[in-house]
Amino acid sequence: MGGSEQARRPLLVADQEDPHYHQSSNGGVDGNSTATGFLVFSTIVAATCSFTSGYCIGYSSPAEYGVLADLSLSMAEYSVFGSMLAVGGMIGALMSGKTADYFGHRTTMWIINVFFILGWLAIAFTKVSWLLDLGRLLQGIGIALTSYVGNIFIAEITPKNLRGGLMTFNPWMTGSGVAIVYLIGSVVKWRGLALIGSIPCLLQILCLFFIPESPRWLLKNGRKKEFEGVLQRLRGKKADISPEAAEIKEYAEFIQLLSENKILDLFQKKYVRPIIVAVGLMTLTQFSGLPGYTFYMTNIFVLAGISSKAGYVTLAIVKILSTTMAIFLIDKFGRRTLLMVSAAGTCLGSLLTGFSFSLQQDHHYWISSLALMGVSVYFVSFNLGISGIPWIIMSEIFPVNVKGSAGSLCNLIYWFSSWVVSYTFNFLLEWSSTGTFIIFAGVSAFGFLFTVMLVPETKGRSLEEIQASVTNVLH
Repeated sequence: MGGSEQARRPLLVADQEDPHYHQSSNGGVDGNSTATGFLVFSTIVAATCSFTSGYCIGYSSPAEYGVLADLSLSMAEYSVFGSMLAVGGMIGALMSGKTADYFGHRTTMWIINVFFILGWLAIAFTKVSWLLDLGRLLQGIGIALTSYVGNIFIAEITPKNLRGGLMTFNPWMTGSGVAIVYLIGSVVKWRGLALIGSIPCLLQILCLFFIPESPRWLLKNGRKKEFEGVLQRLRGKKADISPEAAEIKEYAEFIQLLSENKILDLFQKKYVRPIIVAVGLMTLTQFSGLPGYTFYMTNIFVLAGISSKAGYVTLAIVKILSTTMAIFLIDKFGRRTLLMVSAAGTCLGSLLTGFSFSLQQDHHYWISSLALMGVSVYFVSFNLGISGIPWIIMSEIFPVNVKGSAGSLCNLIYWFSSWVVSYTFNFLLEWSSTGTFIIFAGVSAFGFLFTVMLVPETKGRSLEEIQASVTNVLH
């Protein structure tokens, strides 16, 4: 950048501080937007990746004892298989932001499904453990790309008054994917279960032809006419998009003047708070115990004396009901409130589960019921907030010029945390089943305090408003 442009930058920033830059007092120009059929269809198609992600995540639980027996694996080897999802996640995290920025969100969703299908085929037809692990790794790459692209895409196509509700389609689909694989896995063997997982991938590949690219991505890449056309289709033929389009254009132009999308751009003072919030929430999601509960549920059931079939049916119902509740609650109570309730609930669930294990030597019939209750409380609470809200907030608080790098960083930390928990979980259970869940409860308690002290409420605010206030760029 030349010297004259450097000299102009403070003036340009100062111009944005003028009150005329900000939106109306109601928080934005798109406050009364309605959900068009095209918007809902595009959201559902994009969220199908999350369904497959949930199916992949939950797969290792019902498949566990079948894989162990057919391939003669030890529990340590199966822990490697389970944790390979997180290794793939770390690889996908490193490429997620840049892939989405370069190819666009819709094209990236096609790429995601290629990873998923190859992963399922490798698992379904394997006769050796290394191919099993490779399939799990490919799925991890797909899930990491989904975690970033799915949330960013939906956040960027929806108006602010509908964004929270529509973005809960992603965690709802993820929870539904886990629930469905639990149900099917109780009656279908592990190879057939893997082949069934490829069906939603094929359906989404076809449906992606009928949804648009993100309007904000189109604008960022200089395709202004397409940007306006897509925004008009998403808002409806009769909708007046000019105020919203002008706001998006003005903010995008301002952001372009500040910096380019480089990883080093994140390490500036103005991004300290969003980085702390995003990274803190990502680690809370994993270290509160999710990989242990989800990847190795069969092991928990066996140790707790719970019938696997009854346990999986119960959890499938619990997960579908709780993720459905979250859709209706997020825009009523807000992200921050639900996160606090969720963290408190997961803490209680882990405490109940740990307490039940501490009573195992008493052999009372109700102890198994207490363990199932603790696991159910954990999943209900997790699905109400921690499951999806951290990704929603991450997609909201970072400006478009650093969103790609921020997404990659958050994804990497999320999957590294997942690998730590998924690989060590079975070893922790051998050390102390009670102590394992007490640790998870402690992390959830810390997450509650973290949310109270640092996490902002983003409900009812446009993306431009949120990013301006959190980064303090425009004030």
